[in-house]
Amino acid sequence: MKTLEPRADVSRNAALKRRPAPKLREIMGPGLITGASDDDPSGIATYSQVGAQFGYGLGWTLLFTYPLMCAIQQISADIGRVTCCGIAGNIRRHYSAALLYGIVGVLLIANVINIAADLGAIAAALGLLIGGPMLLYVVAFALAIVLLETFVSYKRYVSVLKWLTLSLFAYVATLFVVRIPWAHVAREVLLPHLSLSKGYLVAIVAVFGTTISPYLFFWQSQEEVEDVLERPGAEALTLAPDQAPPELERIRLDTYIGMAFSNVIALCIVITAAATLNAHGRTDIATSSQAAEALRPIAGQFAFAIFSLGIIGTGLLTIPVLAGSAAYALGEASLWPVGLARRPLRAKAFYAAIAVATGIGALLNFVHLDPIKALFWSAVVNGVAAAPIMLVIMLIGSRKDCMGEFVLSRPLLVLGWLATAAMAAAAIGMFATMGS
Repeated sequence: MKTLEPRADVSRNAALKRRPAPKLREIMGPGLITGASDDDPSGIATYSQVGAQFGYGLGWTLLFTYPLMCAIQQISADIGRVTCCGIAGNIRRHYSAALLYGIVGVLLIANVINIAADLGAIAAALGLLIGGPMLLYVVAFALAIVLLETFVSYKRYVSVLKWLTLSLFAYVATLFVVRIPWAHVAREVLLPHLSLSKGYLVAIVAVFGTTISPYLFFWQSQEEVEDVLERPGAEALTLAPDQAPPELERIRLDTYIGMAFSNVIALCIVITAAATLNAHGRTDIATSSQAAEALRPIAGQFAFAIFSLGIIGTGLLTIPVLAGSAAYALGEASLWPVGLARRPLRAKAFYAAIAVATGIGALLNFVHLDPIKALFWSAVVNGVAAAPIMLVIMLIGSRKDCMGEFVLSRPLLVLGWLATAAMAAAAIGMFATMGS
């Protein structure tokens, strides 16, 4: 981990402060990848279920969660950039070992289950397109992901992840294939008919748990740390406050764009499912591959193929983020050298954790993992873990001994605590509906 000692060469800090406004490709960084990875195959399944069961009526949830997502992701990124240390590392510095390993343990369980579900989903999607043995595809995808994440240079790998975000435009393309009653969509999304029925509440909880997931917090925070380590002259903002204005503005824009991208794509999936599946009485969708298969007789082969390719692309984007965020958290908690910018031999435990998490996820598909149950339990663990992790993140962001002069502003405090309260309410609602 980078030592946090001020450098004598202040000219580099001044140069970083004076640098011109960042270009679009510089702004679109960790926030873009984080937002895109939120629409993983499990998320696609959730949004397809919501659209199939409730039509356009729950589209409003994606408008409501947008500012909450922006707030908690910006706070996570700010923590990484200000302290040059990820969330797990900051918990280790300021809180008990029991809290640290409790949070990391829950994150690991949730991420491995999510990896298993996503590997199964992309293998099933490829099987729908070309046929063949699904388990062989699971192994091939898992192996390819581990090798790329381990042996491709950090800058090139981040570039690959950015290109994979384009796969999400498959769900924009489907809107041009199917017929959409846009005036009706606008009314349902902007003026929704709310309900207190069990199914409606469960669907709201599912959307909240899918859009605001713990692995996203750890990933974006740590990618800001990676960015500091990779850029000459960059320092933790607690040591180089002159660098703060352009850096914090970059993070803000990157996060707003990334989260908007995430939720627009999610809304496209809901609308597509509503206009095709719900409109034709297909409300029993449980997985992303089922959603793709159901599209074929309704919207045609082209829509089916685009939807299936999108599942594969998003899986290849998200699984490395899931495995990477788990390895980051475990590595910082255990004081390992961590970082995708490090060569494998200089961070053996970190890369081993990526391989093990991905490998266990692959193996779970060999024990006849029920994809519906995997999706359900992944959502349960994420939903339970999100609120307490967000609580700790808010406390870290408010600590002057951690953030220095960059403690959270009042708007971020308000939105961050609102997001935390919303996730706590969602978790309580989830358990209440499970028992009824």
